Amino acid sequence: MNTITLIGAGGKMGCRLTDNFLKTNYKVHYLEVSPKGIDNLRQRGVTLADQATAVPAGDVVILAVPDVAIGAVAREVVPLMKPGSLLMTLDPAAPLDNQLPRREDIGCVIAHPCHPSVFNWEPTENAFRDFYGGISAKQGIVVALMWGAESYYELGLKVSKAMYAPVIRAHRVTLEQMAMLEPALVETLAQTCMEVVKEGHDRLVAAGVPKDAVRDFVLGHLRIQIAVLFGEVNGTFSDAAYKISKRAKPVLFKEGWQKIFEPADIREQVRDITQK
Repeated sequence: MNTITLIGAGGKMGCRLTDNFLKTNYKVHYLEVSPKGIDNLRQRGVTLADQATAVPAGDVVILAVPDVAIGAVAREVVPLMKPGSLLMTLDPAAPLDNQLPRREDIGCVIAHPCHPSVFNWEPTENAFRDFYGGISAKQGIVVALMWGAESYYELGLKVSKAMYAPVIRAHRVTLEQMAMLEPALVETLAQTCMEVVKEGHDRLVAAGVPKDAVRDFVLGHLRIQIAVLFGEVNGTFSDAAYKISKRAKPVLFKEGWQKIFEPADIREQVRDITQK
């Protein structure tokens, strides 16, 4: 069984990984520097490791740290890794922005959760409300080999399935494709659109429409709209709905918005993410 060194183990994402690794037989060295993160680990009964010994001991070193810190942490940690070990990150931004020092005697894999689908069927309400995944709700993951032999990808895939469990599907993508997914698709586009929908929700509430009515109406319509558009149901919108969306699209979106999926624009997006 491989030894794992988890850096940032007490952070927001690190805690989710820590909780899952505690359910496995992996030998894990947990590293954390923030007071809150250290307290999070102590509440889990986790003993902190020492970086100077834990990093060289790791067959897999995982950077579960914020994007703005990955570059500095990686420059400190990567030289300590033993030959033949695997470096893993949880997001494509820093790797695409050349924040990771490259060593040809180690491998590098990036793995990111898809999060549970809005159409997941879960047997209990608690499982359904695991919106982020990694506790009880099923989710897919995307995994990319940045450099190294195929054996590094296989090891990274195995570790990813453990740290993001329960995993129902694993999709192999390139680093560039992962960046098209995030940030471009789900943050630059989808999150921004949802923020605007929430602004519309708030505007109606401020105008005096009952808040519960607004919430039920918009969330119910979002569900069926997503179901129709993504083929979860054999249905269509009304003629009136198609007419109004055709009118609204040029009002809401400026021409050429699709450039967010072009490599040059994606690199600008990740640079905004990784820079303090």
